[in-house]
Amino acid sequence: MDINFITNEQLYKQVIEPVSHANSFVWIGTADIKDLHVHHQGAVKSFLSVLDSLIKRKVAIRLLHAKEPGPNFRKSFDKYPLLWDSMERQLCPRVHFKHIIIDGKFAYSGSANLTGAGLGIKGENTRNFESGFITDNPKIVESVMNQFDEVWRGRFCKSCMRRDFCGDPIL
Repeated sequence: MDINFITNEQLYKQVIEPVSHANSFVWIGTADIKDLHVHHQGAVKSFLSVLDSLIKRKVAIRLLHAKEPGPNFRKSFDKYPLLWDSMERQLCPRVHFKHIIIDGKFAYSGSANLTGAGLGIKGENTRNFESGFITDNPKIVESVMNQFDEVWRGRFCKSCMRRDFCGDPIL
């Protein structure tokens, strides 16, 4: 594969579907997060059920997002108690990148948030116009991982000029 530019409905098939095949970890960075729905095991389910099935297989999950999700996400999240303790979550109001990294071997970076209109199964007439790239190129995957990890570890927290807007500072 090396690197592929993808748009709109390709994002679902080439970014969301591979998540369920992760073996060791999935890192997700997004500005906005909603209770998106996906096809999983022959049914339409909340993406949280996919994450729950990964946790059951001992796949580590990190979710980094910019703001607290809305009530639909929270209601769905409450159905998956394994996620409460096992999925690592952090908030950073400055996160605007959209990354999905799988096992350190695959990366997506683009415009689509973790929402139905961005990466979910919405139809072509209700989907956002999105684009991004997917890659298995080790140098590019490493660069995407490094950006995610720098924010995750709080590298920018002490000098952040938006700290007043941070409800749960990393550092």
